[in-house]
Amino acid sequence: MAEVAISVREVVRDYRRPRTALTTPGSVVHALRGVSFEVARGQRFGIVGESGCGKSTLLRIIAGLDQPTSGSVQVGGVEISRLPERRLGFLRAQLQLVFQDPMGSLDPRMRVRDIIAEPLVAQGHRDNLGRVHELLDAVGLQPEAADRFPHQFSGGQRQRISIARALAPDPRILVADEPVSALDVSVRAQVLNLLDELVQRLSLTLVFVSHDLSVVRHVCDSVAVMSRGEIVETGPIADVYDAPAHPYSRQLVAAAPRLQAALAGRTAAVLAAETLAARASSRGAAVSPAAAPAPHPETQALPQPKDAP
Repeated sequence: MAEVAISVREVVRDYRRPRTALTTPGSVVHALRGVSFEVARGQRFGIVGESGCGKSTLLRIIAGLDQPTSGSVQVGGVEISRLPERRLGFLRAQLQLVFQDPMGSLDPRMRVRDIIAEPLVAQGHRDNLGRVHELLDAVGLQPEAADRFPHQFSGGQRQRISIARALAPDPRILVADEPVSALDVSVRAQVLNLLDELVQRLSLTLVFVSHDLSVVRHVCDSVAVMSRGEIVETGPIADVYDAPAHPYSRQLVAAAPRLQAALAGRTAAVLAAETLAARASSRGAAVSPAAAPAPHPETQALPQPKDAP
């Protein structure tokens, strides 16, 4: 059997709202409700669900940035659920994060060379410029980028810098939290292809979180569908995408943006109408052909982009 990289068992995370009255405690928000799954070493595991379903809370717990109310989380066979921060050094070396907004996760006062070398410095390494240039090359940036600041790059380039920083300590697990949702449509495919290539070349375990099932399908081989703090369906990505068993999974598939159609020039009105029709169809409702406008004739002849997922 494959070695287990991440094991999550019956994880519950509750938050208490601030009290609104002197004698009445605040209400409890159930962010996670008994979440369980395993990620094998070398697996590409996707977590998909709408905003507010608990995806980011789950990632914070896996990364040791938060603790569960109850349940167990193991990374590399080590229980991390109750470990204090001072004992999580091994986890910081094994597991690294790529965040959603690259501009928010990069210090605007630091040069790129210092940003990428920051995890190495924290581990006691010195003279890291060679490693920085190696990582910049791995993510498709020139060595000259090391002397510049984050604001001098585009959104896609900043996300490449974030990926380079995450790879600096040579981790075994890469956790990506909505890494392309803040990027332009034309840049998403490039960053997804880069992640796919790096994960394969470096033999990484990938945990990829997104609200878009079609994006997860591009880079993952297995997926867990989350709704209201629970996992409602898991399985191979092809099975969940092509034949979803849970009603919520069917809604996610129906609502997935059609990237190729958008890049081909389809209008927002046409795509929205098609999405509504697909949602109604997924619920078993009869949809009239007149409900969705016909695509513009000029867009039908446009070639499909080769690098789109």
